[in-house]
Amino acid sequence: MTTDQLLLFALLGAVFALLLWGRIRYDLVAFAALVAAVGVGVVPEARAFDGFGHPATVIIALVLVVSRGLSNSGAVELVARHIAARGRSLFAHISVMSGAAAALSALMNNVAALALLMPIDMQAAAKAKRRAALTLMPLSFASILGGLITLIGTPPNIIVASLREEALGAPFGMFDFSPVGLVAAVAGVAYIAAIGWRLIPQAKGRGDDAAAAGHFAVEEYIAEVKVGEKSKLIGQKVRDLDDLAEAADVAVIGLVRRGKRFPGHARREVIRHNDMLVIEANAAGIDGFVGECGLEYAGPEKRDGLIGEDLSFMEIVTPQGAAIEGRTALDMRLQYRHGITLLGVSRQGKSFRDRVRKLTIQAGDVLLLLGPTERLPDIAARLGGLPLQARDLRVVQRDKAWLAVGAFAAAIAAASLGWLGLATALGVVCVVMVAFNIVPLRDLYTAIEWPVIVLLGSMIPIGAALQDAGGTALIARALLEFAAGYGPVAVLILLMVVTMTLSDVLNNTATTIIAAPIALDLAARLSVNPDAFLMAVAVAASCAFLTPIGHKNNTLIMGPGGYRFGDYWRMGLPLELLVIAVSAPMILLVWPL
Repeated sequence: MTTDQLLLFALLGAVFALLLWGRIRYDLVAFAALVAAVGVGVVPEARAFDGFGHPATVIIALVLVVSRGLSNSGAVELVARHIAARGRSLFAHISVMSGAAAALSALMNNVAALALLMPIDMQAAAKAKRRAALTLMPLSFASILGGLITLIGTPPNIIVASLREEALGAPFGMFDFSPVGLVAAVAGVAYIAAIGWRLIPQAKGRGDDAAAAGHFAVEEYIAEVKVGEKSKLIGQKVRDLDDLAEAADVAVIGLVRRGKRFPGHARREVIRHNDMLVIEANAAGIDGFVGECGLEYAGPEKRDGLIGEDLSFMEIVTPQGAAIEGRTALDMRLQYRHGITLLGVSRQGKSFRDRVRKLTIQAGDVLLLLGPTERLPDIAARLGGLPLQARDLRVVQRDKAWLAVGAFAAAIAAASLGWLGLATALGVVCVVMVAFNIVPLRDLYTAIEWPVIVLLGSMIPIGAALQDAGGTALIARALLEFAAGYGPVAVLILLMVVTMTLSDVLNNTATTIIAAPIALDLAARLSVNPDAFLMAVAVAASCAFLTPIGHKNNTLIMGPGGYRFGDYWRMGLPLELLVIAVSAPMILLVWPL
């Protein structure tokens, strides 16, 4: 091994270790790795920022803006609401919603597709009095599968297409992914609807009666409420509240005084004016307990109850890359700037001892916000959260739906027929959407997931350096030696398994950047069609179903669904095996070796 190869492998090993650790944001890890690579000389300084102008980076940013426009126009949501009919059996509901998620993900970013359908699915679960966990995981997996169908459905497809252009002179087209992706998506959705959802632990009755009645885990929060000067709790001990708390379906789990929380549940402490009670309950339980005990919420406005004339609740889930991820309510100055209180936090499978407003928010957390009704949707959007309630129809511009759809369809047609490059065509759509205020100018940059852009822009030069230094050829040789004597088909399947495994524990974008050059090296050494190996990487990198960290959609549903880390593989492992079983023969059929 050369010095450059050793440095690059060490650097990538550190990146993978930090991404697995998960304590530092992936975009910061990637950018620090790029700076380190330039510092040690394995990435030339002149090429350090080439990744930020790479076609794949530009196209992904444009796709995110277009997805926001399709959402804002109401075109997608109108369709989504029609498919969530009441009275369907669970099998029928999962079949329809999964099919819709896959179809939408083929036409827009799969995270955006899930964001549109997830509140509708949860509302349907509440009306049917069933656990949301039974339907959210199928919805997430189906949205991931749908991204396989077209070039713009998922970032790995865009990256693979761009790398093909660099290596072979022409990219994959918009629908070159469709024959393989469509078969994998149809087979996957059929499995999800018929068998997969039955493998989710909640399907076998895990959870309490409240969950079965529709009060699923997303509604349980750790919250703080203030003891007002007229509260009847003053002078009582915390343990004396047991009967009141039980009647309101609330658990009193702590006491805060002068900014410091007492250890344990502080059951022997006497309650004083201005103390903060730490309680665990759903939103309705919090409101009832506050009203019964004469409590207040700690914010700029004080009410006897939590719901006043102009105040309301909003529940939002925190996706990866949200503005509030890694920060606290105090950091965001929600009360001071906006009159909004972070009333409670739900974090499935983890307890926390910090005060709610000082708690560092993580991806997957569900937040209970309280504030003026008219401000809540705007503040939720600024925080980067996804509302779990039905979307407010007043912000949807349905009169512009056909304009948005028409512009998007024209761009796809122009790119498919070769009249315009995909980046240029999508750029025209973005201009139209901004010009007609479908995507307001103030939302143009918030529509782009900048952590993904930074990750991609940082990792592309490192991936190119690994290829230039012969590192990918070294990995390709190792894979060939491992599969010696089994032929190119076995090597292709091995490549899919390795890529899929990496994608389950790392970001699928980073996985693709590393795996696609290895695929090209493998094809060259075997003297076979490189398109088959590139297509194998595209499929495998997108199919991360074993963990909540393998794909953003899996992280997004973890809190609302009440899932544990180990719940995903039960449904996901058979799905990954199925994807390999159906897509490998299709790859060989459509892209013969």
